[in-house]
Amino acid sequence: MSQNRSIFQEVDHDAAARTPRETGMIEAGSRGGARRFVRGWLIALFALITVMVVIGGLTRLTDSGLSITEWNLVGGSLPPLNEADWTAEFEKYRESPQYRNMNAGMDLASFKQIYWWEWGHRQLGRFIGLVWIVGFLGLLATRRIPKGWTGRLVGIGALIGVQGAVGWWMVHSGLQGEMTSVASYRLATHLGLAFAILGLILWYILLLGRTESQNIQARRLRERSLFGMGTGLMHLAFLQILLGALVAGIDAGRNFVDWPWMAGQFFPPDAFSITPVWRNFFENPGTVQFMHRIAGYLLFLFAIGVFFRGRRAAAPSTRLAFTLAAGMIVVQMLIGIWTVLNAAPLHIAITHQAGAILTWALIINARFRAGYPAATSVRG
Repeated sequence: MSQNRSIFQEVDHDAAARTPRETGMIEAGSRGGARRFVRGWLIALFALITVMVVIGGLTRLTDSGLSITEWNLVGGSLPPLNEADWTAEFEKYRESPQYRNMNAGMDLASFKQIYWWEWGHRQLGRFIGLVWIVGFLGLLATRRIPKGWTGRLVGIGALIGVQGAVGWWMVHSGLQGEMTSVASYRLATHLGLAFAILGLILWYILLLGRTESQNIQARRLRERSLFGMGTGLMHLAFLQILLGALVAGIDAGRNFVDWPWMAGQFFPPDAFSITPVWRNFFENPGTVQFMHRIAGYLLFLFAIGVFFRGRRAAAPSTRLAFTLAAGMIVVQMLIGIWTVLNAAPLHIAITHQAGAILTWALIINARFRAGYPAATSVRG
């Protein structure tokens, strides 16, 4: 029981420092450093999925995605080990519509080049799944999962599993009929899910960067209007990513290579030449690229508005976050124009896709900073 003390009595700071601080029930339920361990694991997953998206883009740009015509989760992890195995794989590919309609006459050496891209892409997907399984079970066994986080982490694993299934669903579409590439809307689904997983993981990384009590306190300082604008910016950016996937899926970026016009006019010619009409929004190169351009302009204008609103944020870190997000959106738009003017060569197109990942991450970060502002002193 504490004793009464005079208001003039000096406090023994050393004794106070030696007294253990009680963290309360909010931080209870897991061993020390749990948030740090989970955060490090999620950062590793975020980095791996980022590389996966970039390699997926390179696989598509090199027309390698249909080189492996079967899905074998276990046996498919081993590449061909001898000439007989290579010949067998090549024979399977020669039966595909892509070979017949686009690569007829390809030799085995050329096939090996596209095969390694797709094989590497699938192997990285397997490795990501393994990292999630080993990491989650390890954290669970050592009781390093913070209270209330088990369901969230299981959700990440479930989405990674669904992404693998969607990947095969996408590839399978390119092996039907007379297809020479995957269906564009399936490609958009695959890429969109990848960005959704990246965004969710990044949000969790940001939440785990502080204690739960700090997050609760920061949420009380939420700038609701700015957070809402950040949410709108995030949704508009996600739509633009999906439209970009549609452009990539039908190589629409190589059909109209002038800017700001399209074939010398604002609206592309033959924009509704495919029947039924709704297919033009997915399969007509002019219509799809036009939608991607218009969404880009809208994203740019909205980002400028959010930037000026963000300059009035109380926390310096929030102001900086929205400045970086808006700045990257401008850079990404310029890269997009550069991509179109050069007919989407591999090195520029993949730069544009990597830029989309960075833009997405900066928008997520800005939204978080508006929703959970950093505490500042009266003097800032």
